Amino acid sequence: MDWKVFVAIFATVLVAELGDKTQLATMLFATDKGVNKYTVFLAASLALIIASALGVLSGTFISEYVNEKYLHYIAGAGFIGIGFFTIYNA
Repeated sequence: MDWKVFVAIFATVLVAELGDKTQLATMLFATDKGVNKYTVFLAASLALIIASALGVLSGTFISEYVNEKYLHYIAGAGFIGIGFFTIYNA
């Protein structure tokens, strides 16, 4: 295992997930006194695992047909577009 890549991905995803709507929704589910906290944790964890698996599978599929350089440009433009959209709607 390439630990440098592992740590980079872990840190990036962790920072991206902190404070986002997924974490807030999970926190709200956990505030319900009638809900088992382990159930909330396991369900949220499984959902994130499946979402990550879909990301890896789709990235693998797309990379077979699109040059990695162009994928970086497309991803960068997408993030910039989301940023502008967020600022515009703020």
